[in-house]
Amino acid sequence: MPSAGPEPEVRERFTADHDGLLELAGLPVTAPIGVALSGGPDSVALLLLAAKVGAGPVKAMTVDHGLRPEAAAEAAAAGAVAAALGVPHRIVRVTVAPAGEGVQGEARRARYAALHQWAREEGLAAILTAHHADDQAETLLMRLARGAGLSGLAGIRPIRPIDEADPDGPKLLRPLLGWRKAELEAIVAAAGIEPARDPSNHDARFGRTAARALLATTPWLDPLRVAASANHLRDAEEALDTLAKRFFAQSCRTEGSDALLSPGDAPRDILRRALILLFSRHFQASPDGPGLARLMATLSAGGTATLADVMATGGVTWRFRPAPPRRSA
Repeated sequence: MPSAGPEPEVRERFTADHDGLLELAGLPVTAPIGVALSGGPDSVALLLLAAKVGAGPVKAMTVDHGLRPEAAAEAAAAGAVAAALGVPHRIVRVTVAPAGEGVQGEARRARYAALHQWAREEGLAAILTAHHADDQAETLLMRLARGAGLSGLAGIRPIRPIDEADPDGPKLLRPLLGWRKAELEAIVAAAGIEPARDPSNHDARFGRTAARALLATTPWLDPLRVAASANHLRDAEEALDTLAKRFFAQSCRTEGSDALLSPGDAPRDILRRALILLFSRHFQASPDGPGLARLMATLSAGGTATLADVMATGGVTWRFRPAPPRRSA
């Protein structure tokens, strides 16, 4: 088990990142936190750091997806590391059924659902995950390849609710987004721990594997700088979101069951975001991006169209109302 803890300068650096993130999330540095512990080198390094640095109580949880024969043994090994550090640990087994998001997407969904439930049961204010700068750079490259918009290019967010449907619930915090994977590997090696190695990280079927290989073989693609770009894009995304909410508050009103929006000369993206708010708040609807783009073009031309069971009419003021029931054949 751990033969050496992180060096003092490493602990000091993590303390600054850890405490700063808690403060940004509006949480005291003494808040009870959990660590998502896969048993891989990144999460083991995170546990080593959190166990030595955190001012509040620390617990850990390992999610066994049951996707590989070795998963149960790896979860038990992760528990042994936690026990050696005096950190309470739980293993939760989840069922992953391939669906619309594929195996990896469904595994992620099941994992975060389990983490959210655990955090609620244990009274944890936040759960830390070990996403790092290399992960952030890989994510940005993958989303660029898919033609993602600004929200997608903002990458992995350092703070968000574990469950978006529970915005005031436990938070998900990523204190290692400014750290390189090699640094985390070194912390684990210095502690004398042999972490688990997930073979899917080298599976050529997954886009992340290709992004990782590109970064490894392209010296001028510095993961820290690519990750910094994601941070800048996130700042821009948050600024636009704030402006859109302000525009929405000033330009939207209701008349009975109708919602009215005065587009004025609002920039296209501010208007798009305001429409997303309108559909969500007034009609509990979430229209898809292409459909919303077509609707905006129609309304800008003064036309009428229906989207997500909402009928909209253009002009100087755009009017939205529930679409009439469709006639049965």
